[in-house]
Amino acid sequence: MNARIVKLFAFIGVSFAVLVGFTSYWTVFDANNLKNERVNKRPLFEAQQIKRGRILADDGTVIARSVAKGSGPSLRYVRDYPEGDSYGHPIGYSFVEYGNSEFEAYHNSELIGDENEFSSIIDELRGKKPEGNDLITSIDPTAQQTAFDLLGGQPGAVVAIEPDTGAVKAMVSVPPFNPNDVPTDFSALSADPSRPMFNRSTQGQYPPGSTFKLVTAAAALDSGAITPDETINSPGSIDVQGHPLANDFDQDFGDINVTTALTNSVNTYFAQLGEKIGTGTLEDYMTKFGFNSKPQLDLPDGQMSTSGVFDLENDKLLTGDDPIDVGRLAIGQERLLATPVQMAEVAATIANGGKLMRPQIWDKVKDPDGRTVKTMDPEVQSDVISEETANELTDAMQDVVNEGTGTAAALSGVDVAGKTGTAEVPDKDECGGLPNQAWFVGFAPADDPQIAVAATVECTDGQGGTVAAPIAAGVMQTLLGE
Repeated sequence: MNARIVKLFAFIGVSFAVLVGFTSYWTVFDANNLKNERVNKRPLFEAQQIKRGRILADDGTVIARSVAKGSGPSLRYVRDYPEGDSYGHPIGYSFVEYGNSEFEAYHNSELIGDENEFSSIIDELRGKKPEGNDLITSIDPTAQQTAFDLLGGQPGAVVAIEPDTGAVKAMVSVPPFNPNDVPTDFSALSADPSRPMFNRSTQGQYPPGSTFKLVTAAAALDSGAITPDETINSPGSIDVQGHPLANDFDQDFGDINVTTALTNSVNTYFAQLGEKIGTGTLEDYMTKFGFNSKPQLDLPDGQMSTSGVFDLENDKLLTGDDPIDVGRLAIGQERLLATPVQMAEVAATIANGGKLMRPQIWDKVKDPDGRTVKTMDPEVQSDVISEETANELTDAMQDVVNEGTGTAAALSGVDVAGKTGTAEVPDKDECGGLPNQAWFVGFAPADDPQIAVAATVECTDGQGGTVAAPIAAGVMQTLLGE
C-alpha cells in the first residue's frame, strides 16, 4: 500500500479516536460538571420539566420542594423554600435564571434523578421521564434556629458537627438570605454590602485568635516536642522576631505547663512553643487538621474557602518555605485566616480521639417511591494526632471552661471542653471601629463527645469568652437535649 495512504489512514483513525474520546468525556464522564456550570442553561431548562427532589432536615422538615406551575406541555416546576432564610445557607437555591448554588448545586444530579448518565440514556430510550430523589440532611432544625436566635442578628457563623461521623448538625451564617427572593431580588442581594449570600461558615476567612493554640499544642504534644508536665517560663512580655509580644495585662505566669497555658491563654508561652517546634512541624499538623486546602464538605469548591497563612497582597497561600513568623502564627496571629467550618473540624478532631472525619451535610437519598437508595457512610479524612494527645488536650480544654477564659460555655451537669479566642481587627472597614473577632470552639460531653461546635462573631467589642462562648453553649445544650 502507498505509504502516503497509510499515513493518511492512520491520521484519520487517530483523529476519529480523539474525537470519540473527547465527546465521551464531555457527554458521559464529565457530564455532571458540564451540567452544573451556571452558564449552561440547557440542563436547567430541562430540569424545570422534572419534579426536583425535596431537601429535608433530619426530622423531616421540608427545606426545599418543587411546585408545579401550569399543565400539559407548559408544565414547569419551580423551587420553593418553606423555611425561608433559616436554610439559605448551606442549602442555597435552584432557579433556571440564576442556576444552582451550595447544597442544591453539589447534589444536583441526585435531586433531578440523573446520577448516572448511562441509566438516563436508557430511561429516555424507554420513554421513562427522570424523577428527582429526595435528600435528607443531617441538619437539626432546633439547633439551626437556636444558633440564629443566639447570634441575634450579629454578623457571624455557627457550625456544629458530630465528631465521630462528620455529620453537620447546624450551619448558620448571619446575615442570612431567603432563597425565595432570588428570582426577584438577585441583583439587590448580590450588591448588599452586608453580603447575605456569602456563606460565612464556609467562605468567611477570619483570624482565629487563641483558638488556634489548640493546633499548636496538638503539634507540640503529638510530635514529642514537649510533654504535658514540661514547663516554659512565660513572662509578661517577650521579643519575637525583634518585636514585643505580650500577655493580657502583661501578666507574668512564670514556669507553666501546657494545661495552664491553655487555661489562661498565655501568649508568651505559645509563641515560644511555636518557635520550639518550628514552622515545618506546625504546617504538617495544620494540613492534617484540614488547613491549606478547602474543606472536604459536600458543597461546591467555588463556594468554600481555604484556611491557612496568606500573603493577601499577592493572593497567595504561604507554606513552610516562605518567611513566616512562627511565634505569632502559634498564637493565631501572623497572616493566619480560618473558616468557621475549619475550626469546628479542629474541635471535632480532638473530640474524636485524634481522627478527623470528613464533614458531610447529606445523610440519606430516597427515590420517588420512598426507598432509601444511599446512606452517608462516615469516612476518616485523616489521622491527625494520637488518642493520648487528644485526651491530654481534652483535659486542658475542660480547665478552660471550668476555671479559665471559657466559663460562659459551661453547662449544668455536663462537662464541656473548649477554647476561646479574641482576634483584633481594628482596621477592618466594615466593623466601623469595633475591634474584635470573637471565637469559641469546643465539644460536649467532654468524656463522651456527641457534638463539636465553632461559633464566631464579627465586629464586636466583646471577647470570645463573653460573646461567642454562650452561643456555642446554647447550641450544644440544644443538641444534647439538656
